Amino acid sequence: MLKKYELPANEFNSFMLIEGDKLYTKSSGALRMLKHLGGGWGLLYVFIIVPKFIRDGIYNWIAKNRYKWYGKMNECWLPKPEWKTRFLE
Repeated sequence: MLKKYELPANEFNSFMLIEGDKLYTKSSGALRMLKHLGGGWGLLYVFIIVPKFIRDGIYNWIAKNRYKWYGKMNECWLPKPEWKTRFLE
């Protein structure tokens, strides 16, 4: 997918969302994903009106500090069995 969208395969470490043939990264991808989650999360999509360079600056700041704020796990989180239908096999 990285090659298809002409993104660097060796150093790409951002959020990606693909809808149809369109790729969304960083804050655009995250906000579109929240919109699809429904519930209260979709309300955050209103921030799409903020210019991308500002949204991506905030996205980068959060990404840079997330381990400091929330810690880092040594193992992967496993979803509850009742959430199985929400994940791809």
